[in-house]
Amino acid sequence: MSLTNFSAAGGVPAGIPATKITMPTLTEMKRQLKPISALTAYDYATARLVDETGIDMILVGDSLAMVVMGHENTLAITVDEMLHHTRAVRRAVRRALVVADMPFGSYHGSVAEGVANAIRFVKEAGAEAVKIEGPRVELVAALTEAEIPVVAHLGLTPQSVHRMGGYRVQARTADAAKQLKADAMALAEAGAGAVVLEGVPREAAAAITAELPVPTIGIGAGPECDGQILVFHDLVNLSFSPAAKFVRRYADAAGLFRSAIEHYREDVEHRAFPSDAESYHLQKQPLAVNS
Repeated sequence: MSLTNFSAAGGVPAGIPATKITMPTLTEMKRQLKPISALTAYDYATARLVDETGIDMILVGDSLAMVVMGHENTLAITVDEMLHHTRAVRRAVRRALVVADMPFGSYHGSVAEGVANAIRFVKEAGAEAVKIEGPRVELVAALTEAEIPVVAHLGLTPQSVHRMGGYRVQARTADAAKQLKADAMALAEAGAGAVVLEGVPREAAAAITAELPVPTIGIGAGPECDGQILVFHDLVNLSFSPAAKFVRRYADAAGLFRSAIEHYREDVEHRAFPSDAESYHLQKQPLAVNS
């Protein structure tokens, strides 16, 4: 898809290159020490807004299970539901790299199963990369062999919530940080194009970022990562839950929406909406002309 006229058509802001972002683009950004911006998105409208503001990577995260569908954790979301949302996001995006989360159970049985499901995300939904959690080196290698770009995810991995005993910061000891680094290096060697580091000490993430040949994308991992990602609904206060330590609220969309909805309800109750200008009328008959 040509993006030559993207900015002129009302796409990314002036000063942001309209070139399509790919996995090699992210590696080049790391080389040039250019920070990578990433956000989640789950539907056409939010994905279009995110893309048009110049965000580099959009993750169709399995976090939609919680912030969109109201589940307690990410484990309930299915492959078909993730495919549905990935299709909607892909239709909206022209510049950002679109990454789809592989949901719990879609790659845990066997490598072959994981590759088959990943192919569905690329072929049926238009994903340009998939994200998997944990140090699954063999799966990353197989996906790379199948020409599917991979974003790995280490540290606090939400699909492991039961094993971890909740959403807890990981790699807080020297030995655990050393293992985290070894896992990240092994994933990069297997072909992962980037590694998300979630809920780990800043020092551990900085050490990994300094040596890893591919970008690190941090979420609760400190400012030294090559990029940062947040959940869209956390960013704009639409998640209806206490913000994690690493979340910064950039807007109060909940307040804005609530105010607009209340105003609408009041206008309806007082018959102030719709007005005459917002109503249709019978067509007036033309005056007869005497012959």
